[in-house]
Amino acid sequence: MKMKHILTVAVCLAVLVACSFLFGFWNKASYDGVLKVGFVYAEDESTPYTRNFVQASHLLADEFGDKVEIMSKSNVLSKDSEDPMLDLIRKGCKLLFINLDTEIPVKLAEQYPDVTFCHISMPGITMEGKPANYHTFNGEIYQARYAAGIVAGMKLRELLDSGAIRPQDALVGYVAANDSAEVISGYTAFLLGIRSVAPEASMRVRKTGTWSSYNLEKQRARELIAEGCIIISQHTNTMAPAIACEEAAQNGTRVYYVGYHQSMMDVAPTTALVSLRTFWYPYIKGAVSAVIQHEEIESYVSGNDHGRDMSAGFSDDWVQMLELNRYVAAAGTEEKLNNVIKNFKAGRVDVFRGNYTGVRVNDPNDTIDLRNGFTENENSSQPSFNYILKDCVVLEN
Repeated sequence: MKMKHILTVAVCLAVLVACSFLFGFWNKASYDGVLKVGFVYAEDESTPYTRNFVQASHLLADEFGDKVEIMSKSNVLSKDSEDPMLDLIRKGCKLLFINLDTEIPVKLAEQYPDVTFCHISMPGITMEGKPANYHTFNGEIYQARYAAGIVAGMKLRELLDSGAIRPQDALVGYVAANDSAEVISGYTAFLLGIRSVAPEASMRVRKTGTWSSYNLEKQRARELIAEGCIIISQHTNTMAPAIACEEAAQNGTRVYYVGYHQSMMDVAPTTALVSLRTFWYPYIKGAVSAVIQHEEIESYVSGNDHGRDMSAGFSDDWVQMLELNRYVAAAGTEEKLNNVIKNFKAGRVDVFRGNYTGVRVNDPNDTIDLRNGFTENENSSQPSFNYILKDCVVLEN
């Protein structure tokens, strides 16, 4: 009787092990066979912003081959994004990458716990109370903004030293989408990079009120050029400011341009100095690998983990400088640029520090003394520096 009981237990255990193996096999097979990955884009490839993401999806297809099937939805409005995401889920996508400014992915993550949502981080959003299958990410773009400022500063320094412009003419124009910390942090880092080489420089900022409007961006860039700005850059999504600079230069105006998201050498060959971008692929690749292996994303991605919210800069290749225009850039720029990137990787660059006072954009009573320094992206992938530098930056509507 005792032997019969032992045999019964052994058979039951064997059945349990077999069932577990089969369940694990079929559950894993849905990923190991073909993982369906969906991308949800605010725009399409005609804008540098989304083109940058699409390029990452192409790298994904090249590296993973038939292990992944990529689907996408383009020109999706934030307020109308639920149906496109649901369509991808119904088609079998188990991993979604989303570059929209919307909280709908949080809602869907609660409803579909077997789907992993990777969402570009938004202002004010935290992981507190969010489902475990919801993740956020962003590049520490202030590093590349500062490095781009070095390039722009070198050009201003060349013009100042040669007598081509006077110190009061060292004006920098910036086409900004809005007054968010993300935008303010970026143009502040850019200006601080410039002033590390050309302390005479000051900045004028004109807003569009939207991330992506070709006509408004071009209009704002033209206004800044008309005001005498020698350097133009942007935190908006189209190539309009680059084209505005090139057109102005063809008409005899001295102006140079620093681009965002993609190289602008093809549309602004005589004015573009350099461009910068967030390189999304390191995160996307790691997230796909993690989902295939049934592991936590953050264990597969090299970067700074803020708790299912990740960021990184030059050291993990999350931000990059694109082609330097050696025909236009000042002599010695490439060496100086390479050196600052090397110092960022070594943790030796303290961007938000100096003899400056910042005033919060919507509260003049809230100030910051940058002699004490400020650490960006310390607790979140979303930038948080939200102060306008007194006597250096002028906001214009």
